[in-house]
Amino acid sequence: MSQDFSPAEIFKRATASTLRAIAERDDLTIGFGPEPAGVSGVRVKLPNPARDLPPDEAAQLRGAADSLALRLKYHDDAIHAKRLPGGPLARSIFEAVEQARVEALGARRMAGVAHNIGAMLDEQYRRQGFERITERTESTMAEAVRLLTREALTREAPPPSARRVVDLWRPWLEGKIARDLSELDRSILDQDAYARITRQMIQDMDLDLGEIDESDSDDQQSQGDEAEGDNQTDSGESAATGAQPSMDGAPADSAGDDAEEDGEADADGEMMPGSSDDDPGRPGRPGMLPRARGDDTAVYRVFNSEADEVVDAEELCDTDELTRLRHLLDQQLSHLQSVIARLANRLQRRLLAKQTRAWEFDLDEGILDAARLARVVANPILPLAYKREREMEFRDTVVTLLIDNSGSMRGRPITVAAMSADILARTLERCGVKVEILGFTTRAWKGGQARERWIAAGKPANPGRLNDLRHIVYKAADAPWRRARRSLGLMLREGILKENIDGEALAWAYNRLLGRPEERRILMVISDGAPVDDSTLSVNPGNYLEKHLREVIRDIERGGSVELTAIGIGHDVTRYYRRAVTIVDAEQLGGVMLERLAELFEEEETLPRGRRRAAA
Repeated sequence: MSQDFSPAEIFKRATASTLRAIAERDDLTIGFGPEPAGVSGVRVKLPNPARDLPPDEAAQLRGAADSLALRLKYHDDAIHAKRLPGGPLARSIFEAVEQARVEALGARRMAGVAHNIGAMLDEQYRRQGFERITERTESTMAEAVRLLTREALTREAPPPSARRVVDLWRPWLEGKIARDLSELDRSILDQDAYARITRQMIQDMDLDLGEIDESDSDDQQSQGDEAEGDNQTDSGESAATGAQPSMDGAPADSAGDDAEEDGEADADGEMMPGSSDDDPGRPGRPGMLPRARGDDTAVYRVFNSEADEVVDAEELCDTDELTRLRHLLDQQLSHLQSVIARLANRLQRRLLAKQTRAWEFDLDEGILDAARLARVVANPILPLAYKREREMEFRDTVVTLLIDNSGSMRGRPITVAAMSADILARTLERCGVKVEILGFTTRAWKGGQARERWIAAGKPANPGRLNDLRHIVYKAADAPWRRARRSLGLMLREGILKENIDGEALAWAYNRLLGRPEERRILMVISDGAPVDDSTLSVNPGNYLEKHLREVIRDIERGGSVELTAIGIGHDVTRYYRRAVTIVDAEQLGGVMLERLAELFEEEETLPRGRRRAAA
């Protein structure tokens, strides 16, 4: 019967059957397409195999299928959720070590599975550029721990493309977690015990699990006075906003939190993010949105802004590295091209249709209507034989994409964001719409020069923001896409993604838009979490950055000169922005970005002419 099917179809059927057999699940629906491998409920998606599939590519695809099957067979979501840490770095390590466990269980029992997973990992790390990494970075830490765990559980050496990263991390990690790795090996069959050991291992690396001590935080809020338990308050507030610990795990110095800084939060008996919507404040940098009202203790402050920077992407990376990163992005684009291109073409058709010439006919003066030429020759005094071009309704427009460059975006989310921005910029440029692509992060983990100056000043209370901002211009509005395309690859560079201070970044992008001459200005924010800067939140209320973000959003939306919309990746942004949508899977981002813009342009078309100026 096999001769009735192509080799690729036979390979798909065999791979799907093997996946069901390993997972011991007959209810799985398995599909192949351009998207990366993944599982959603009982639906499993795998990449499409090539028609002439080389053995190494076949092994990589089988490895992806085997990895998903083993996850379905050996992983319990309830246990995992119960033990999952709150801090982003701790969470990523916990996820990586659990994935190493399920893959090791399969590799121990089936040599073919071990070979396939090894091929998959080798190709995965090769695409991420692990072969060229020359220094330890926070973004490679989780994968280094995963590979050392895999080595301890299976006695398999790291894949060739990742050996350099493992060698860089091994001396530092083995001195801290060697005993934990042995304990993991003994507990591999018990997920709950394995998870507890993993949590201990994360602590042995001097990393904060990022969890809240409810009794401490409740007591602090009810008293409304300066907290005495600095360390407990520190970890509770950081976890409330998903703070990322530093790479070396050194805890930030704590200072007492003045509850009067957030009077409304005290009134509610709560210091969690989003507890206050109406507290006034004043942004603390030049060019920020002015807010003159309110008590000085409630004002958003910046302790020191001398090390803040607004930098072009090309200045953060040499030319060769940018070229390599752009090549990696182009490789990723090949998988999403067909999906997003259809949506981009649809948006382009809508925009071009709005810009198409329109004519008024049957006029007494204007340009002679060629369709009536014969009638005019036959009867020169025939009236209503002219036409005139109607004024175009489409307004000159600029779109700014503001992309969260925080550490939690690493991996697939930032890759998809870069790809989507690339395709969107090309599409809108063809339609005569200018696009600016910006990113925001910080220059350091857990504070930079601003925090050092604060320590040198004796750690005064209520210092405000204690990190150095890095705002990145990937593409200026006036720069053509062909000149800026290489810069977008910088988002894939190791070490760029750190912490995120959304309020100041949003105000920065807003002020750039205000300086544009276009009649219509659109600002689209892409983020995957609440504002997080561990250094700032350790010495300010836990909702300090989030309150400022809400204030900036409120000012922009009330101002009306910029149309603000947001997309949250796994994070509910609808509680901040009036126009917002939340997606669960990063793969949805490109389509949602295009649809949101299409809705904005369609919305303008349906507005009465008298209201269009107000909507601008």
